[in-house]
Amino acid sequence: MFSVVTANVNGVRAALRNGGLAQLREAQVAGKADVICMQEVRATTEQLHEALAAAGFSAAHVAHDCSAKLGHAGVAIVSRYPLQDITFGVGPKEFAKTGRWVEATVDIKQTPVVVASIYVPTGNAEIEEKQAEKYRFLEAMSRKLRAHMKSGADAIMVGDFNVAHRELDLKNWKGNLKAAGFLPEERAYFDTWLGKHGWVDLHRRRFGEVEGPYTWWSSRGKAFDNNVGWRIDYLLATPGLAARCTDLEIGRAATWDSRWSDHAAVTAWFK
Repeated sequence: MFSVVTANVNGVRAALRNGGLAQLREAQVAGKADVICMQEVRATTEQLHEALAAAGFSAAHVAHDCSAKLGHAGVAIVSRYPLQDITFGVGPKEFAKTGRWVEATVDIKQTPVVVASIYVPTGNAEIEEKQAEKYRFLEAMSRKLRAHMKSGADAIMVGDFNVAHRELDLKNWKGNLKAAGFLPEERAYFDTWLGKHGWVDLHRRRFGEVEGPYTWWSSRGKAFDNNVGWRIDYLLATPGLAARCTDLEIGRAATWDSRWSDHAAVTAWFK
């Protein structure tokens, strides 16, 4: 058995202060977080290692794509297993050093698995330039996913994708039909990835045709308390790896004031 976690940490130093890294470390020690993929690290590589060391991750294998814009974005893989063939970036030069894509081959008990931690731009339907940037990223991501699927290797692409794929993936879908994160053009990419390319959405495979469960809640109003959320954190696996997935869990905090991030960590287990 091994496990993969995706967690938007909302700033790794804040996650350290708020107890989030301690929770992730406890899970790793217990064998419930073998590979942790983080998004919105918002730190230099030195600061990331300092935070990880303070939380007890000193012996972990780490790959970090740091944004050149300080305090912005950033993705990382923190693994109990060695990382090989580490690469950064989704492809186009405009996304180099933006802290949005890091991938590596993880040698899990002599079984190599390609893992990517991904942070898709939020976009903005009212600002054409920002939304166009998001579409360019999603287009580049499509090329990456197609190439990984053609390679035949076991792979899992995880992270904060900043899109709710279906009406089941957000509570107030009628009120967001024209909002970034639920635009038809964004959602169509997921149709391609899951349909034409053959990736498996482990969340939907586990929970079926039900609302949510959600992974992100706005800090405004009582969105968390009323469970008015979005499902924007994904684990997409190649079919062979998906067939080995035994369970998936949403780490939703028990109460609003016990949260350490505005996202819930999502864990998948494999045999």
